[in-house]
Amino acid sequence: MTDTYTALDLETTGLNPKTDRIIEIGAVKVRRGEATDRFWSFVNPGRALDERVVGLTGICDGMLADAPKINDLTGPLLEFIGDDVLVGHRILFDYSFVKKAAVDQSMVFHKMGIDTLKLSRKLLPELESRRLGFLCRHYGIEHTAHRALGDALAASDLYRKLVELYYEGNEEEFAPKELVFKVKKDTPVTKRQKERLYKLLDRHKLTIGCNVDKLTRSEADRIMNQILAKYGR
Repeated sequence: MTDTYTALDLETTGLNPKTDRIIEIGAVKVRRGEATDRFWSFVNPGRALDERVVGLTGICDGMLADAPKINDLTGPLLEFIGDDVLVGHRILFDYSFVKKAAVDQSMVFHKMGIDTLKLSRKLLPELESRRLGFLCRHYGIEHTAHRALGDALAASDLYRKLVELYYEGNEEEFAPKELVFKVKKDTPVTKRQKERLYKLLDRHKLTIGCNVDKLTRSEADRIMNQILAKYGR
């Protein structure tokens, strides 16, 4: 049984680690089943947040204005995690964003993980939902939803509850699995992309909540595709 690990959760601007960004990091170091240390920070994503993200998390642009950028936090986060197995609810999602940040800074980040969502789907088929909030209510686990540290703590408590109830006879299900997410290092926006984006913004009288010069190539493509889809050429 794995009783030494780091529980991890992130809040992000969206679901795609290649184009979206981290806005909050929460991690809990657990040793022999006991939480011993925490890592938490807001992250300035360099762009304005969608209303949907603000409504879901309660995090607004003003809370992130003075927060560090992800480049300043990736190294300390990886050092905090160290050699630990990662635990989380849909842990591959959180791993993929950290992996992307690490790759962009030429850092190595390969991990084994335990996914409480997959465990819940396997062990609790009779429940109407396996969402973290539902499972926390089901087991009476304290939970601050859609905030990184609150979700990390809740996922850790849920994991320990599942171990207590179901580990015997399901040892293989609880074994850490390799987390696999393939991503290439991103590169800065090109001159040609910037020219094209400025033309689109000018043509449709639009503004965007980020610095065009700070975009990556994939982010610039995403923004242009969104403009073209909504306004046409």
